[in-house]
Amino acid sequence: MSQKSPDGRYVDDAPYDPQASIRELDRKDLDAPNWVLIWRKFKTHRLGLISGIFLLFCYVMLPFVGFIAPYGPNERDAEHLYSPPQSVNLFHEGEFMGPFIYPLTSEADLATFQWVVKPDYDNPQKIRFFCEGEPYRLAGVIEADTRLFCAPEGATLFLWGSDRLGRDIFSRILFGAQLSLTVGLIGITVSFVLGIFFGSVAGYFGGKIDWVINRAIEILRSLPELPLWLALSAAVPSTWSPVAVFFIISIILGILDWPGLARSVRAKFLSLREEEYVRAAEMMGASSGRVIRKHLLPNFMSHLIASATLSIPAMILGETALSFLGLGLRAPAVSWGVMLNDAQNLANIEIYPWTAIPMLPIIVVVLAFNFLGDGLRDSLDPYQQ
Repeated sequence: MSQKSPDGRYVDDAPYDPQASIRELDRKDLDAPNWVLIWRKFKTHRLGLISGIFLLFCYVMLPFVGFIAPYGPNERDAEHLYSPPQSVNLFHEGEFMGPFIYPLTSEADLATFQWVVKPDYDNPQKIRFFCEGEPYRLAGVIEADTRLFCAPEGATLFLWGSDRLGRDIFSRILFGAQLSLTVGLIGITVSFVLGIFFGSVAGYFGGKIDWVINRAIEILRSLPELPLWLALSAAVPSTWSPVAVFFIISIILGILDWPGLARSVRAKFLSLREEEYVRAAEMMGASSGRVIRKHLLPNFMSHLIASATLSIPAMILGETALSFLGLGLRAPAVSWGVMLNDAQNLANIEIYPWTAIPMLPIIVVVLAFNFLGDGLRDSLDPYQQ
């Protein structure tokens, strides 16, 4: 603490410490590591922070989807095709009952000759918690059959309705997130490995190597993206397992996305390789690989992180588009694109609008990645105030 003296000067009233270092900063927070400064700035970007927390929750939830979902991904109920969403209630006729649902009953409409599904308001049934259901693998390893909540005995629990085969849309969306959210991570890994390698080699060495890599990038970027996706996806044998198709689709998306990143890395390396610290490292005998890894890439890492968060939604949309067209993942695999493929009939969507609900998580996740990317880009930019 310091106090103001009568002559207008500020005097520190703390006792004198002869052992104190005169080089130590009065405010240690000014000498914080780079990641602390980035976090402080990122916290001020409210939309990016909320999006980051939401996406972190989504990815942490993925290994436990089987426990959270009330049904299995392909579990069918032949008596409840196209059932409307059911609401979870707490009070029945003014009396608190806890979480319960009204069972669905079907009645024939003699005017339209269609089955009309209505809730039975006279028969409330409580939702069961920590109950046994269809077996699943927790985190893909541990065999389990306990679920967080289940439908009452003899009733259904379709929170977001059921599809044409009587499968729970809510449960399928949760299981579909395992593939749709993971495809972006695998694709961006492939894209970054290729983009950083070819971009750094072209930008650092230049000459004929730069010319060859640039021509390859221009050829790939000149090809129409969607037809190329369709052609490569159609080449995948239909006899392959859904897991094999998933990895091939992820690799295809990554291979087609690396040229843009490679150009950005090349342009940055062309400017950084003339810096004095790079020349000093070369004169001290550092190899080309060490100069790239230890001196050039760290100065470009902020752009790479922001670029990754902005590229993942493009991967998710790419998988969704391919699966929607029937050329990506196929049943019995469950992804958001496969679910939208089942909702291609506009007449069905008009009659059963809940079958289009899988569009909502795609929109929300893509927006969250974009907001997170904006927040990271602003936080990592050293020239932005």
